[in-house]
Amino acid sequence: MDAMNRKTGPSDSGAAPAREARDTDVIVVGAGPTGLLLAGDLAEAGLDVTLLERRPAEISNLTRALVVHARTLEQLDARGLADELVAGGHPLTGLRLFGRATIDPTRLRSRFPFVLVTPQFEVERLLERRARRAGVTFRHDSEVLGLDQDTDGVTVRFRTAGGLGALRAAHVVGTDGVRSTIREAVGLPFPGKSVIRSLVLADVRLDQEPDSPLMVNATGEAFALVASFGGGWYRVIGWDRHRQADDDTPAGLDEIRELTRLALGSDYGMHDARWVSRFHSDERQVPTYRVGRVFLAGDAAHVHSPAGGMGMNTGLQDAANLSWKLASVLQDRAPDSLLDSYQTERHPVGKQVLRTSGALIRVALLPTGPGRAVRTLATQLVNRVRPLSRRAIRTISGIGIAYPAGPGAHPLAGRRAPDVRLAGGGRLYELLRQGRFVLITPADEPGAPQTPTGGDSPRPADGRVVTACWRSARRTALLVRPDGYIAWATDATAPAERAAALRDALAHWTGAEDGTPIATALTPPAHAADTPAGR
Repeated sequence: MDAMNRKTGPSDSGAAPAREARDTDVIVVGAGPTGLLLAGDLAEAGLDVTLLERRPAEISNLTRALVVHARTLEQLDARGLADELVAGGHPLTGLRLFGRATIDPTRLRSRFPFVLVTPQFEVERLLERRARRAGVTFRHDSEVLGLDQDTDGVTVRFRTAGGLGALRAAHVVGTDGVRSTIREAVGLPFPGKSVIRSLVLADVRLDQEPDSPLMVNATGEAFALVASFGGGWYRVIGWDRHRQADDDTPAGLDEIRELTRLALGSDYGMHDARWVSRFHSDERQVPTYRVGRVFLAGDAAHVHSPAGGMGMNTGLQDAANLSWKLASVLQDRAPDSLLDSYQTERHPVGKQVLRTSGALIRVALLPTGPGRAVRTLATQLVNRVRPLSRRAIRTISGIGIAYPAGPGAHPLAGRRAPDVRLAGGGRLYELLRQGRFVLITPADEPGAPQTPTGGDSPRPADGRVVTACWRSARRTALLVRPDGYIAWATDATAPAERAAALRDALAHWTGAEDGTPIATALTPPAHAADTPAGR
């Protein structure tokens, strides 16, 4: 995303007094995928960003996530990263949920109609490279101790090998995982429960190559997953109903071999485990993602069962939702109330992911007997009932996520924008790489890219909107948010009415031509209800 409207820093003479005391615009705590994407977005928008990470730079994160879904790939495409990630991974055209129940991502209307098997560290590698290029300041080996916030900013206290330190910023985002220090510092509870205990993880080499880069099965008594993540290494996850040990109970290669044989019928000749660990999986979610100037995202805000592989994907989409809003507010293009919409939009998504992944793991691990009949019925429903299968893949992939648009909005408002082809041969998600709103109109629309704007013709605020035209003869006008969701649309055909609606939408969402900020957040402009689309 291109830099836009960069704020003056603390040393600039034109800075307001309250901002002169800030060391940085935003502090992001936690250098996992969620924090890296968020920090990179903010830096590319022209903000000064500092990323604090407890781990030393040479120690990589423990990779647990193994799949990237279609909607996340679309978000990465909007940052110019998806094609490189796909090239190094294993695209799958089917994903097993439980028993023989599978979902078919090839039905998705997306540039990425598959599930990508790739380790979390590959996602982190691309996002870290982008963040560093954008100018994010990385401070590793920095353990956050607490924070203090007031009406003007937030001060984060931390400890390094060299002693104690503190940084002040306008906002802080905690992306520091399930044991989030930021969540504890703002006093938020993390209600929920453990959904599955004594999961065993290992990275191993195999003598026999599995039939697929991702093998998974659950028998009711045991569960196992074997996934390739390059270099001849495989991630193995196993569970046995009759062996429920505490997390600190040692686990070894023999145990993971046995678990894999129980669930998959073979251990594929696994050997040379470079590490083996035991853990448990929780279902938890904070009641609010915002406390004043502090936000939570990713595992710091919600954790889920591993079923469906939605955890990392949900965190990355949290970051995509929050980043453009923070940039808009900090660059005086939107009121602070826009930040409240992060909770409004993303908290229900996190709740739905908890429900979906929880249902999947519970069905998969139903004990034998009556549970087997339930699982068989569920398998048949998912595999044979097309509407149910379509809903399942849209939910798990994230393609089906939509946000509330308010009364009087067009039916498309709040929905994901597909990667449409545009006049001149480009794509929508290529334009989204600029980090701005994208206005798509017919070629003969007042305000279209090749049409001079003047007089009463609607015109976007400078630097806030990229304009484009449909390649087809479609007459709908769309305004797409920087995160790839539709902010506004109209099907009005009367020229004066259509121009007035477009003018209102541009002023409402991107600010007036004179640079004044967005008037109100995430509610349709009043004029929208007067158009045929306002229903």
